[in-house]
Amino acid sequence: MASMAAVLSKTSFLSSQPLTKSPNSDFPLTASVSFPSKSPRRRGAVVRAGLIAPDGGKLVELVVAEPRRREKKHEAAELPRVELTPIDMQWMHVLSEGWASPLGGFMRESEFLQTLHFNSLRLDDGSVVNMSVPIVLAIDDDQKARIGESKRVALVDSDGNPVAILSDIEIYKHPKEERIARTWGTTAPGLPYVEEAITNAGNWLIGGDLEVLEPVKYNDGLDRFRLSPAELRKELEKRGADAVFAFQLRNPVHNGHALLMTDTRRRLLEMGYKNPILLLHPLGGYTKADDVPLSWRMKQHEKVLEDGVLDPETTVVSIFPSPMHYAGPTEVQWHAKARINAGANFYIVGRDPAGMGHPVEKRDLYDADHGKKVLSMAPGLERLNILPFKVAAYDKTQGKMAFFDPSRPQDFLFISGTKMRALAKNKENPPDGFMCPGGWQVLVDYYDSLTPAGNGRLPEVVPA
Repeated sequence: MASMAAVLSKTSFLSSQPLTKSPNSDFPLTASVSFPSKSPRRRGAVVRAGLIAPDGGKLVELVVAEPRRREKKHEAAELPRVELTPIDMQWMHVLSEGWASPLGGFMRESEFLQTLHFNSLRLDDGSVVNMSVPIVLAIDDDQKARIGESKRVALVDSDGNPVAILSDIEIYKHPKEERIARTWGTTAPGLPYVEEAITNAGNWLIGGDLEVLEPVKYNDGLDRFRLSPAELRKELEKRGADAVFAFQLRNPVHNGHALLMTDTRRRLLEMGYKNPILLLHPLGGYTKADDVPLSWRMKQHEKVLEDGVLDPETTVVSIFPSPMHYAGPTEVQWHAKARINAGANFYIVGRDPAGMGHPVEKRDLYDADHGKKVLSMAPGLERLNILPFKVAAYDKTQGKMAFFDPSRPQDFLFISGTKMRALAKNKENPPDGFMCPGGWQVLVDYYDSLTPAGNGRLPEVVPA
């Protein structure tokens, strides 16, 4: 049985030669086969080898080189300080590795406004890249006063240790209501990210050029899965990938997910690709309280690979460090754009991506089909091929997950996330073929760890 560490080390020996290069870039451009779409920008029928170029033609990596780290730490010690929240630290991680390329730091006002109003950034050469979610750093009145006229600040962690320097800074108003309304499409109370990161944040935003003093590490046993875009590209090239299809998730993998992923690879092979590689890319930043924690999800994903539900030879498992907004069609653009920077040229999108229930009313916050429609039209995502989900459900006649057949709806059972969680909490088994036994046991163990203690209180979440 292969462990996930082994999955990352396995290689294929098919070669992949770049065909053309982006100006001032070391990355090959790819014009790949597009699946049928009503959008005129999604036409194409050419298969080319090589990974897709990052947005802007070059990965922006913001970690200070080893020889200069001591010097930069001395500089940081003399600067005004801004303490980062855990979510701020996650965004710093995102920026430092180039997930948001070509963004070079926390947003200045012009970048913030373009993101809010256009879901994109216009570069100096006139080209447009997608950017749908503001990556900003809030400060309060006291912090602003301490910064004074300084053009540089040190960013520090919760223990006061300098972790980065922000230079050529710009401080501007934090229009919270407008930010919330434009990002989520509502200002209703109860939006998880808003309550966690915006409502009580400062009334000012500070942007500038970012220098991160050391690579970000969490020391939680999962750092070996946190591959940067550059590391992922190296791994994908090592495997000889001529197509990369990304699957973002924040939930455990069941056999319906696996069916979608294996069927996607089959379709890509039929289109002429020789070695399509799956990037299984669970979100690793902030998630709401009722989501399964990252450590348990990673353990469950490991069991899926060990049980052979997905092929370790053609699957790369890595953690995407971004926090989760639950902002539906707006946020799914960010999820897709970031995967371009990691080398993905195909993106699998399902029903209601990045969505959630309305925080006040008994309905979904977003139309379930709008996410995939928006991705097919979004500015700056023209190079990315969008792969809509087929609907998968449990086929009672076959005893396994299968694509839904509308001619015999009575034969299919739809097991919602709520139902799945209820079964796991009650230590009940789902129908055979819904999820691999090892993966299901991880879920049962997780919910068992939340069983109230003798005093009736729920224990703290136990890492897997």
